[in-house]
Amino acid sequence: MKTIKKVLEPKFKWGIAGLGNFAVHSVIPAIKGIRRAKITAIFSHSFERAKEVAGLFSIKEYYDDFEKFLSSDFDAVYIASANQYHYEQVILAARAGKHIICEKPLALNSQQAEEMIKVCEENNVKLSVGYVQRFHPLTRKAKEMIDAGLIGQPVIINVSQSFDYPPNQNFRYQKENGGGALRDVGTHCIDLLRFFGGEIEYVEGYLDNVIYKSEVDDFVTATCKFKDGGYGNFYASFCIGKPINRIEIVGYKGTIIIENLIGRRFDYAKLTIQKVDETKKAFRMKANKIQNLIKNFQRALFGDEQLLVSGYDGLINLKLIEEIERSAAQKRIS
Repeated sequence: MKTIKKVLEPKFKWGIAGLGNFAVHSVIPAIKGIRRAKITAIFSHSFERAKEVAGLFSIKEYYDDFEKFLSSDFDAVYIASANQYHYEQVILAARAGKHIICEKPLALNSQQAEEMIKVCEENNVKLSVGYVQRFHPLTRKAKEMIDAGLIGQPVIINVSQSFDYPPNQNFRYQKENGGGALRDVGTHCIDLLRFFGGEIEYVEGYLDNVIYKSEVDDFVTATCKFKDGGYGNFYASFCIGKPINRIEIVGYKGTIIIENLIGRRFDYAKLTIQKVDETKKAFRMKANKIQNLIKNFQRALFGDEQLLVSGYDGLINLKLIEEIERSAAQKRIS
C-alpha cells in the first residue's frame, strides 16, 4: 500500500514593529497561537529590547533598523508602535510590498491617513487597523441581529469604555504624539458606533480633565446622528477606577446589551437580548479578539473572507475624532 503524504501549506510569515507591552503580551502570543502563522522578524528602536523579546519568544531575526527589518522575509507586518511612528512605518512597509495591520488610531491626522491609504493602494498591499472590538463573536452576533431586524430600527446606541490610567511618560499622555482618552479609547467607541449604526453624518462632543490634570484629555463624551436614522452616544476615559464597559443597542422592537467586552483578557463577555413581549435571553463567550483580527486578515489576503476592517475605517474614524476635537474646542472658546 502506498503511503500518502499530506502536503502542508507554508506558514504565513509575520513581522512585528514596536515591542511595547501590547505587542509582547497580546499581539505576539496571538500570532504564535495560530497554527498556520509564524513570526520571523521583530523591530524595536531599542536593540536591547528587540534582542530581549526575540529571546523570550525564540524569534531568530531582530532589528533596530526599520529598513533592514523590512528587507527580512515576511508577508505582513503588525505595526504596534507608538502613534507618532505609524505614518512613516506604514508607508515604508507598503513600498517594501508588505501587507499591514496598523494599531489604532491609524495616524496622527486624517491627511496622513489619506496618504498612507494611497501608498498602500499604489503598491497593491492590504491595510487594516487594530479595531479588535469588532472581532468578538458576541459583537458579530449583535451585528447579525441588527441586520436581520430582530430589534427593529436602532433608535439609540450607547457605548462606554474606560479604565484607570494615571499620567506617565507614555505617548498616550503626549499631545503632539496623538495622546488622550479620545484617541486611545474613544477611537474604539467610534468604531463600534459605526459598526452597529452605520455611517455618521454629524458628531459633537466634549473633552475634559476630570481627574488627571495633564496636557491631554482624561475624559471624552460625544453624541452623533447616523445617516440611516437614530443616534449614538459614547464616553471614554483614563480616569475611572472601576468602569462599567458596556454597549447598549436600543431598537424599536428590543434591546441588545454587551458587557465586559474589554474586561480582563479572555474573560467571558455577556450578550443580553430583550425583545418586546419575549423573555430575556443571555449568552456568554470568551474570545481572543486580536487573534480573530489576524485570522480575518490572513484569510482576506487569500480571498477566503472579506476584510472586516480596512484603512478607510481608520481614515473615517480620524475625521470623526477631528470633528469632536473641533466641537470641543469651540465650546471652550464660547
